[in-house]
Amino acid sequence: MSEIRTRLPAAERRASILDAAATVFGERGYAAATTDAIARVAGISQAYVVRTFGSKEALFVATAERAVERVADAFRSVVAGADDVADAKIEPRLGEAYMRLAEDRGTLVTLLHLFTLGHDPVIGAVARSGFLRIYAILRDEVGLPSDRATAFLGNGMLVSTLLALQLPAFAEDPTSAELLRATFRENTDLVTRLFSR
Repeated sequence: MSEIRTRLPAAERRASILDAAATVFGERGYAAATTDAIARVAGISQAYVVRTFGSKEALFVATAERAVERVADAFRSVVAGADDVADAKIEPRLGEAYMRLAEDRGTLVTLLHLFTLGHDPVIGAVARSGFLRIYAILRDEVGLPSDRATAFLGNGMLVSTLLALQLPAFAEDPTSAELLRATFRENTDLVTRLFSR
């Protein structure tokens, strides 16, 4: 008896390529990632990846835009679930939502790569647009004044950097432990457990 293979709908196949791309970009960065490696992780041909996205650059842009969209959705879900967005507890909830996203290393590192490619004529425009979009959500939808929104973003970039460096896995180092405690405060033990794997 032969095994019957079903074709995935195009939208599902596209999503699986984006998942694989986030994994590969997260592991290798933009420069070292290849469409061939992404195809292998997705379990499809490299030709299909190129046919779907056209180029590695276009695939990275789509992956990065999806990562920004995930941040936007996470922050909007916090706003939707808040009784009062003026509540001082909204920022810790936004931070928790971001930390849940950061557990997906591909999303986390794709965002970092995106923001470091600000000099690139194509990717830089996507990076600026995405960063400004997140800022606008914090300002306009969450209602944070500009000083609190920028402080939140600054702390978020520090959090992203520490997690991308896999610093929680090195919490036994006294300087690492001090920096982790100063950044994550009462959540240090939780962050160390979640991100030391």
